[in-house]
Amino acid sequence: MNLIFLGPPGAGKGTHAQRLMNELGIPQISTGDMLRQAMKAETPLGLSAKKFIEAGELVPDEVVIGIVEERLKADDCKNGYILDGFPRTVAQAEALSKFAHIDVALNLSLADDVIIQRLSGRRVCLKCGGTYHISTLNGREDCANCGEKLVQRKDDSPETIQNRLSVYAAQTAPLIEYYQQKGLLHTVECDASASVEVNYQKVRKALGIE
Repeated sequence: MNLIFLGPPGAGKGTHAQRLMNELGIPQISTGDMLRQAMKAETPLGLSAKKFIEAGELVPDEVVIGIVEERLKADDCKNGYILDGFPRTVAQAEALSKFAHIDVALNLSLADDVIIQRLSGRRVCLKCGGTYHISTLNGREDCANCGEKLVQRKDDSPETIQNRLSVYAAQTAPLIEYYQQKGLLHTVECDASASVEVNYQKVRKALGIE
């Protein structure tokens, strides 16, 4: 099964993609992972991407698309894959359709105010990578694993999150319509008050997994 995961930051894409990856035995592939792997392997496209990144510039579409095409030829993608973070635009989706068959574009939907509350309450440990939410910390400010003081990342501030959501909506609304017109879009209305398991079962049902 070849899947695309759509959804705003904080909707649970990473959590559900990880579970699907383990259940179906297919890789979860993010744009960032692909770029890092291509650069590490020093492929021609990876070296090209590295030049842009080191110069502090955005990697052009043609380079990113080339790296995606290269990655999807790997042996671990033969039985399917989950694309997370790609495509981001209709132009990228059209390019993808020329070398990949997509079975489902899964759109995880969650209200903006819930996302802001969820992400702005996130605290992380810069030492061991532990992630927490203030709703479960009971006033504690240090990491349960290593004792390091927990911090809020800059991109988890309410203002930054609102901006990320605005950018996502502008880029992705046309993409959702694109896959809807192709009959590939399945939307899952996530329930913020429900457990991860309940929402994951919604994902499985949308994908027709029994």
